[in-house]
Amino acid sequence: MSENYTALYEQHKKAGASFTDFGGWQMPLKYESELAEHHAVRNAAGLFDLSHMGEVWVTGPQAAAFLDYALVGKLSAVAEGKAKYSLICDADGGIIDDLITYRRSADKFLVVPNAGNAAVVAAALLERAAGFDVVVEDVSAETSLVAIQGPNAEAILLKLVPAEQHSLVTELKYYAAVEVSIAGDLLLLARTGYTGEDGFEIYVPNQDAAELWEALLEAGEGHGLIPAGLAARDSLRLEAGMPLYGNELSRHVNAYAAGLGPVVALSKESDFVGKEALAAIKAAGVGSTIGQKLVGLKGAGRRAARAHYSVLKDGTLIGEVTSGQPSPTLGYPVALAYVDVEHSAPGTTVEVDLRGKAEPFEVVPLPFYKRSK
Repeated sequence: MSENYTALYEQHKKAGASFTDFGGWQMPLKYESELAEHHAVRNAAGLFDLSHMGEVWVTGPQAAAFLDYALVGKLSAVAEGKAKYSLICDADGGIIDDLITYRRSADKFLVVPNAGNAAVVAAALLERAAGFDVVVEDVSAETSLVAIQGPNAEAILLKLVPAEQHSLVTELKYYAAVEVSIAGDLLLLARTGYTGEDGFEIYVPNQDAAELWEALLEAGEGHGLIPAGLAARDSLRLEAGMPLYGNELSRHVNAYAAGLGPVVALSKESDFVGKEALAAIKAAGVGSTIGQKLVGLKGAGRRAARAHYSVLKDGTLIGEVTSGQPSPTLGYPVALAYVDVEHSAPGTTVEVDLRGKAEPFEVVPLPFYKRSK
């Protein structure tokens, strides 16, 4: 059993959660039913504890220039109050982590890495900060993160925000953040998420996390809000075609193979870690004309593909599944897989070896599910 517990562990225990180890943390896998939690997020609202994620502040006169060097995106072009999805890569172009960076002011950024990578990313940023006038401060240990996701998320949140600040919430765009008073505390509210639905992520000091959690659950009564665990989070992000570090992304994968080429700003005038390698990979066509490419697979039958299952074409091995399960929303099995580029076009029929039996799957465009706006 891991030794890391979030500030909300007692709330989860009280609610009857089943726990699992994730990134060295004891996290709720589900409460009563992962299916009910999945459908609640799609149709009403779900409440997630994401406090295992990391939070690293980067501040100083050269913060923007430093992040342009440390990450593959052009963070200096991000407007204050906005956020950007990016990658931190090795010199060889391998992905150390995918992360979101919020620009809070001209010289202040919040970098949010994944749970298992938080310490690694913080260490890499500290190392890369040499020669830049910046301060890198890892505040993961004292920060909690709560997400409310689903079509009713905004209505629930407005019950806890003062009336004079309602417009800050209703006018907040996707991938933007603002400070608002929620249940009496001034907190950072971001319109981001990992479910494919509208929703918010709220950064809160550990000591105020339980109070916020309970206030959100109370405000959500009558709006269909229920707590949701990692099982629902995984099925939701898979339907939305969102990669998971450790499944679709790793140090052995590059941005172009993963379909994340657009986040790599090779046009940046400044150098960045991995630039030379990524430029060579792009020029060679890896992920577009040679090598393997991440694709979506739709099952023709009822049986689901799972991570590490082999993908075949006419009996020949052409790839491997990275994530897969039945889609609760769509009613058929879906999967993400790396396959040889020549078999990656939508409409291509392949087979997946489901424990000794080859079942047909079709390559389809991502995402599998897209909410109606």
